[in-house]
Amino acid sequence: MLIRTGFEIAFETDREVPVLALLNVHPDRQADLRTPEVLNTEPSVEVSQYRDFYGNICSRFVVPKGGITLSSDFIIEDSGKPDPVEPSAQQHRVQDLPDEVLHYLMSSRYCEVSKLGDEGWDIIAGHDTGWSRVQAIVDAAHERLEFDYQKASCERTARSAFDERFGVCRDFAHLAITLCRAVNIPARYCTGYLGDIGIEPIDAPMDFSAWFEAYIGGRWYTFDARHNTPRIARIVMARGRDATDTAITTAFGEARLTKFEVHTDEVNSLDLNAPPDETALPQP
Repeated sequence: MLIRTGFEIAFETDREVPVLALLNVHPDRQADLRTPEVLNTEPSVEVSQYRDFYGNICSRFVVPKGGITLSSDFIIEDSGKPDPVEPSAQQHRVQDLPDEVLHYLMSSRYCEVSKLGDEGWDIIAGHDTGWSRVQAIVDAAHERLEFDYQKASCERTARSAFDERFGVCRDFAHLAITLCRAVNIPARYCTGYLGDIGIEPIDAPMDFSAWFEAYIGGRWYTFDARHNTPRIARIVMARGRDATDTAITTAFGEARLTKFEVHTDEVNSLDLNAPPDETALPQP
């Protein structure tokens, strides 16, 4: 299937502000692009890019006094298949894990492993396989937290989300990641596009989404504690230990958000001239 996606984000500033942005599709999905993915800036500013420790594409630029609008609009191809499900995937012993995966067993800014150890072991009691344990953790996080967009907070950690019992998609991901790490299952945070494709349309503004990946059975598998069901058309932008490593934008100074729009729609052509909603196919 073809998916037309992109965003328009605007900031207002009183002075020049350096910004770091992770707004590109992850290199893993670059080969699926069917039209160029360009980060447009208005006014035009110089943008440089590099790949960080996690392989994410990072853009650096300086927002001029007054502000800036960032936008992108492109088409990417997707298999249309839901997230893989492999109940036979086994958990690895820590001593058998690849060196590069050990990093995702450690505590991080939003994932305080030592503060949820007992809860993690209690949740997986009676579950012998890797997949079964991760799914039990996803179920527990999904059931414990109530989604509330109005209560989003950049200060909320996995432990505080567990205690408060509400959060947004990043909090669901942080909680599940922390519980996985607490029982020695490597887990990493993901952010990207997840449109209302293949499901009943949701009457809410589109946003970027957060989910996580667990390392079992010799590879990374996708899990989503907020939705707790395999989804299609998931397009990863960035991966890391938690939301700190995958922030969409980081401003090194005051930059007030004045506009935030994301679109993700299935389309039947490569036409970028029509508005996104006019090329969208009917929802099944």
